[in-house]
Amino acid sequence: MSGDKTGGQAFPSAPPLPFSDGLRHGKPGMTLRDWFAGQALAGISSTLTEMAGRENGDDAGALLLQGITGAGSLAYALADAMLAARPTPSTEEGQ
Repeated sequence: MSGDKTGGQAFPSAPPLPFSDGLRHGKPGMTLRDWFAGQALAGISSTLTEMAGRENGDDAGALLLQGITGAGSLAYALADAMLAARPTPSTEEGQ
């Protein structure tokens, strides 16, 4: 993991190249933490939707909205746990 708590770039790319205007074009993109949180949120949303529809019929939308409160925080908590569980280069060498 990188020195920060984001895990670095999710999809690393070559650094932006200087163009004739003297500026560097391009952006680094999302972090690995953001990618993990997005993947977790997809699973959370799918589960909430299925549970709401199965258990409440016509009231599914209301239950889904109630369940979504805090889903983003939960997704990032799961992303942080995934980052923490990743092996570090020193533990990979010992295996």
